[in-house]
Amino acid sequence: MNKHFGRALLVAALTAGGPALQAQTAPDPSASPQDAVARLERELAELRREYSDRLASIEAQIQALRAAAEKPETPAAPAPETPPPASPAETPPSLAPTGLAASSSKVFNPDIAAIGNFVGAAGRSPGGGEPSLNMQEGEFSFQAVVDPYARADFFVTVGPEGAGLEEGYLTFPTLPGGFLTKVGKMRDVFGKVDQQHAHTLPWVDRPFVTKNLTGGEDGLADAGISVARLIPNPWLFLEATGQVYQGNSEVFKAPTRGDLAYVGHLRAYQDLGESTNIDLGGSIAYGHNGVTDDTTTRLLGVDATLRWKPLRRSIYTHFLARGEVTWSRAGEADGTQSAVGGYGYLEYQFGRRWTAGLRYDNSEQANTPWLRDTGGSFILTFKPSEFSLVRAQYRRTTFAGADRPENELLFQFLFAIGAHGAHPF
Repeated sequence: MNKHFGRALLVAALTAGGPALQAQTAPDPSASPQDAVARLERELAELRREYSDRLASIEAQIQALRAAAEKPETPAAPAPETPPPASPAETPPSLAPTGLAASSSKVFNPDIAAIGNFVGAAGRSPGGGEPSLNMQEGEFSFQAVVDPYARADFFVTVGPEGAGLEEGYLTFPTLPGGFLTKVGKMRDVFGKVDQQHAHTLPWVDRPFVTKNLTGGEDGLADAGISVARLIPNPWLFLEATGQVYQGNSEVFKAPTRGDLAYVGHLRAYQDLGESTNIDLGGSIAYGHNGVTDDTTTRLLGVDATLRWKPLRRSIYTHFLARGEVTWSRAGEADGTQSAVGGYGYLEYQFGRRWTAGLRYDNSEQANTPWLRDTGGSFILTFKPSEFSLVRAQYRRTTFAGADRPENELLFQFLFAIGAHGAHPF
């Protein structure tokens, strides 16, 4: 309803009263002029009163119609759905989880995962190799955000020698100055292999340089504080990490409370193209080794990784080349012993689930540098999914003091359940 319709309605009403108006105002020839004037004045007054009432009624109708046209329509409320009757086999309503209960359980419980690492070996290994069949490790992880300022990560391992805390630390990612700080027990950042859990390695075993110089399976892992910060620059990604440990690991043995152990790592990362990147690192570690109250061990290391993975085509293909060298200088009661070791590794993915790799090891032993272990491995990995892995590793090793090389076949089954967070790559 608009103003044009109201005007048309008003004109129509006045037009309908036109003949009656003409009939009432027609002059009477027999009446005197005074009587005619008086009669016309009375008729005029009646017309004014009549049409005034009619105009008021029409205007009221126009206003009502206009208000009805401008008022938005209110949609009818949908009829509530009637739930289907529950069958006897369904869970009783009193035992069924509600939305609130499910939400609360997620809030008050961390992400939990379990990873199984089963390893077997065949062949002769005079260097003390793996058992023939062994559930090498079961890892349980508990990870959650503590509050808006911190998150917590716990990794508990269970193996033939018992259970232990592999890592358990609190991370503060939003400290002033752009510092990322961790507090607790954690793996060290020396090189690449030391900071990796067993199930994230691309091999069944660890390289000789890790076993001989940097602590083996546990590395330099200890209770301490880690501080990392990105170094802004216009050329590449640069990250510096410094760690202070209690000094109680496979390599460091602090004789007193104040004899702490220190680890530092500088990492540089740069994209060389759309599909290629390079990762370079330098590491240093220092601490008392427990031989005497004053003897210390110093570790220096360099690592390099080249990756190629096309993102637009052949997404199931990648190539990786990695090398790591470590130099150890350990104080002894009768002097200082220096040892050097390293490994080189090539990996190529040739199918959606298949990866092949080659590794070469060469490492002196820390306390007896005149003894050297060398070896080569061929690794074939099959990944049915992201939650499982089957791996075979043929290893040909020449241990220090052995007359001839030994051949071994290692195989591994990895499987995971639950929500397990990503590890550094």
